[in-house]
Amino acid sequence: MYQLASPVTSELEIKKSRFLGFLFPVHSRQQAMQHLQALRAAHPGAVHVCWALVCTGDSGLDDDGEPSGTAAKPMYNVLVHKDVTNILAVVVRYWGGIKLGAGGLTRAYGQTISDAFRDAQLIAVEVMQELQITVAYAAEAQVRHWLEKFQAEVLDVQYDSQTRMTVRLREKQVDELCDALTSALKGQVTLRRTEEPAA
Repeated sequence: MYQLASPVTSELEIKKSRFLGFLFPVHSRQQAMQHLQALRAAHPGAVHVCWALVCTGDSGLDDDGEPSGTAAKPMYNVLVHKDVTNILAVVVRYWGGIKLGAGGLTRAYGQTISDAFRDAQLIAVEVMQELQITVAYAAEAQVRHWLEKFQAEVLDVQYDSQTRMTVRLREKQVDELCDALTSALKGQVTLRRTEEPAA
């Protein structure tokens, strides 16, 4: 999984229609909508401003008046193929007076976003997972030993009848840590994933 390091643009002209492509790194739908608003304001003469968003927990598509499935879907497919997250793809279209047909539109929108990736710098993303660990007080030191070994970050510790720790570590290591703790503590531990994996 990858993220975009910085915004990139591209431009494609087909039968006098201009397709301006934009890729933005984003961390929320709200941030994506701000970019869209700015682009609409900057291109008042455009006939369509189509977009595809792949964001942790909140993705979306909009053909903005183009025939259904001919704009946002091919853009989205490029994002999925590139294995990127937390990214907004936008294509601003200026009408050239010649109809392109559904196939022509699909190719144009997909190609515009593919072209933008030529200049894109992608950064590998480590998917993290939060885990809640509940153990007897006496076992806390042993748990901390394993957390250190797996380079897990301790986010919170609460003491009531037992010790309850919330930690974050690489999602791909969660099962291995759970197995190690269960084995070391002879099953005297409660483990619970606290949320969906997040980039």
